Amino acid sequence: MSFRTDRLGGAEVVPFRKRAPGATASAGEAPLPVLIVLHQESSTPGRVGNALRALGHRLDIRRPRFGDSLPETLGQHAGAVVFGGPMSANDSDGYIRREIDWIEIPLREQRPFLGICLGAQMLAMQLGARVAPHADALTQIGYYPIRPTAAGHALCPAWPAQVYHWHREGFELPVGAELLAEGDDFPNQAFRTGNAIGVQFHPDVTYAMMHCWTTRGYDGLSAPGARERHHHFADRAVYDVAERAWLDHFIDGWLARRPVLAQAAE
Repeated sequence: MSFRTDRLGGAEVVPFRKRAPGATASAGEAPLPVLIVLHQESSTPGRVGNALRALGHRLDIRRPRFGDSLPETLGQHAGAVVFGGPMSANDSDGYIRREIDWIEIPLREQRPFLGICLGAQMLAMQLGARVAPHADALTQIGYYPIRPTAAGHALCPAWPAQVYHWHREGFELPVGAELLAEGDDFPNQAFRTGNAIGVQFHPDVTYAMMHCWTTRGYDGLSAPGARERHHHFADRAVYDVAERAWLDHFIDGWLARRPVLAQAAE
């Protein structure tokens, strides 16, 4: 079974445009829902969900790991977000493979797609790139610097200086994709192909989620490269305002992206 596509969205990067809330729906109609893919029973879409609701979108939450199906088309959705989880995109579980294969649908239909951490790694694998641990077994758990590229600045300005991470693996940049942001130990932090974007970091994490992760996942804080628990909250006090402002602008612009064919028909 193949988990990649040979079709890449090599369109030139243009800045996100602002839109009125619910602009993805016709005048007088309710905004289309956004598909939300989560990987644990207790997971929530966090700040990403809050930003989508603020724009007037309902959330169609699915958990394929627990038997939920994924739609055969995104024609009735404004976009899709695949979130993170403790599992690996390299795992052999059936739901992991089905999700990677399913990502071909938003790519083919040119619908707004966002992959966060594991979701970004799944997107990279669908595009034929490798996902693997750091060569020196380093992790990123806590806040780490991020540097937007020229393409990242052009797409969405005012990136935060540091962002929140929780991962042991990273992704190669898929062939034909555009790097939007880079880091140190894991160089590829965000990329775009067509209307699909993957980010290695976690702009979705709320204060409550951070408490939960650093408590339930406490053993991960001793991994090489991980920040100690108190640094997570100290750094949040410094960097969170900028990350939250960037996320609100990013989500608005990302969701405004529309299929090229639909634009040409108007």
